[in-house]
Amino acid sequence: MNFSIPTISFILALLASGLTSAHAGEHLYSANNPKWKTECSACHLAYPPQLLPAESWRAMMTQLDKHFGADASLDAKTAAEISAFLQANAGRNKREATGKSPLRITETRWFKQEHDEVPARVWSSAAVKQPSNCAACHTQAERGDFSERSLRIPR
Repeated sequence: MNFSIPTISFILALLASGLTSAHAGEHLYSANNPKWKTECSACHLAYPPQLLPAESWRAMMTQLDKHFGADASLDAKTAAEISAFLQANAGRNKREATGKSPLRITETRWFKQEHDEVPARVWSSAAVKQPSNCAACHTQAERGDFSERSLRIPR
């Protein structure tokens, strides 16, 4: 098989991005760390590290005592392990138009583009409540699968 340089570049970019599938639109993430999974999912979905850049995870992990209105403090060893895992597996996306790395996945350009067709009533519905509740619509989110085939928007 002969591949063109643009095709090879595209495949390498997909692999580097952390996507586990080469199909466009398939949002599958596989990075895993037991402490990350246990600690983060104790309160919410353990969001895949690929959804934010390393700078965002670094900032978030240094402010766990003020984690979106809650004290999510961890002992230093656990925090260091989770922080290293998140940064090593972070997305390669660039800063937002503001020049800052976002702390909320819902504030990224990628998230906004992916969800631009979702009506406001869905976000505020009793089943969803807020955009950060990925598992309300992405039925396999806890497994790192945010693909459209596992998408079920609550009515």
